[in-house]
Order: sequence, then structure tokens, then C-alpha cells
Amino acid sequence: MKLVTFSVDGREALGRVDGDGTTVRDLRGVVGDLSLLEAITAWERVGPQLAAAGDLPVVEDARLLAPIPELRRDIFAVGKNYREHVAEFGRSGYDTPQRSEDLPDKPIVFSKATTSVTGPFDDVESHPGVTAELDYESELAVIIGTGGRGISREQALEHVWGYTIINDVTARDVQRDHKQWLLGKSLDTHAPMGPWAVTADEVGDLAALEVSSTVNGEPRQKAPVADLIFDVPELIRVISAGITLLPGDVIATGTPAGVGIGFDPPRFLQRGDVVECAITGLGAIRNTIA
Repeated sequence: MKLVTFSVDGREALGRVDGDGTTVRDLRGVVGDLSLLEAITAWERVGPQLAAAGDLPVVEDARLLAPIPELRRDIFAVGKNYREHVAEFGRSGYDTPQRSEDLPDKPIVFSKATTSVTGPFDDVESHPGVTAELDYESELAVIIGTGGRGISREQALEHVWGYTIINDVTARDVQRDHKQWLLGKSLDTHAPMGPWAVTADEVGDLAALEVSSTVNGEPRQKAPVADLIFDVPELIRVISAGITLLPGDVIATGTPAGVGIGFDPPRFLQRGDVVECAITGLGAIRNTIA
């Protein structure tokens, strides 16, 4: 099932996307004003209602928001989780404390503020005066369904509600200069998300998915999710070891090689550039640098 949050008459509403990937059906007649976050939290009751919903009205000219526009808390994000990206990041000189192409032996987990979330087709602010080195990172994002702590690898996927796409937009100079990642990763509008939230049963084999990105139509990133150094079950195991995961939590799993700092010289985003991030079966998000 592909679910979206759309805006109508200045209000947010829950919708379901048809198999054509474009037609949005209004679910308010089934769930009222329930948000996607609330639906995920009560999925045992709500899921069957949505699955059984018959003919629903079409939303004309729906403006899609991020599937979960206001997260319960910050995004859990993972750095250096594709081998070739580890190498390009190490060579770039933006890594700290030194140029290193060594693979991490444990997941590198940081956070992106909730206020960084924006819609799948909204503009991304360039933040002049704050950063001059803006970069893109196409990523598979995991949406937690059943929360918990101390989740094992074997049970991890049972806690996944679904998946979506995130562009982990990054202010590289801020990331480098502050020698940590929170500020450089969390500027407002720097987490475009969507276009849909797709339930896990519809996604199937994660390893078969392919993550890609383009800038102004030029291919930049392309890699299978199978290339993750730490896969989704391992990320859930590590994060939940001492932190209780909650329904609706989002984990951004890392980005493949091909980002702007991977070029020599780096190819940072400029105002007017259009970045598209896509993943097999999850659609594509497309954002202009404003």
C-alpha cells in the first residue's frame, strides 16, 4: 500500500496512491482526520480498514507533503554505509579527524532535526550565509511500525512498517567545520521525504532495490541496497540496543557514492539546480535548490 499526506484547503489529510503511481485517493471517509503517524501507531486496527476501503474519491491536483510531515522526534541517520562512498568521503578531506578510507566497524549514527523535513517536490533552501557547500545524498529510509528496545536482527524486520525516500541534504562546510554532523545535516528543508510511504509487504526484497540520484538530469548515484555495509536489521539492532524505537521513527540508511564531494573539484549544488532521488518501487522525489 502506498500512502501519502496531502494538503487540501490548508489542512493535511491521508491519501492512498493507486497502482499508476499518480492517482491519489482521499481516505478521510475511512479514517477521518487521522494522520499517517497516528495510523502507523494504530496499524493493527487501521491497516485492515484501509486495505478493505473500496471506491474512494480522487484528489485533484493533490499537493504532496512529506509522508510524516511532523516527526515524533529527530531522524536517525547513518553515515558512511556504502563502501565506495566511504572511499570518496575519505579522499575528499571532509572527513574527521583525518582522511581515511577505512570501513567503519560499527554503524555511524547521527540525527537530523525534525524541522529539516520538507515535501517530496518542495524547494530546498540554499541558506546563503550559513553554507556555501551544499550536497545531496539519496537514501532509503525505514519507517518503524512496532516499537521496542533490544530488538534482535532476526526480529528486526517485524518492527518495520514501511519505507520511503530521503534526500539527506548536507552543508559540507558546516559538517566539516563543526567536526560533527548535526548542524551540517539539520538545516531547515534539508530532508525532503516521500513521495509515498510504502508498506513493507509491498516492497519485498530490500536487497533488490536500487538507490539513484540525478542533478539537472545528469546521473550521479546508482547502487543496490544490497551494497549496504550495515543492513536494515543490523541498524535496527544497534539503534534499539539501548534506545526504545517508537512507531513512526525514521531511519535513513546511508547514501551511495556519487555525491558532490566525490568529484575533483567538488560539485556543490547551486541555486536553480534540480535534484531527483529515486528508489525502485518507492517512486522519486524532485527538489529545486531555491
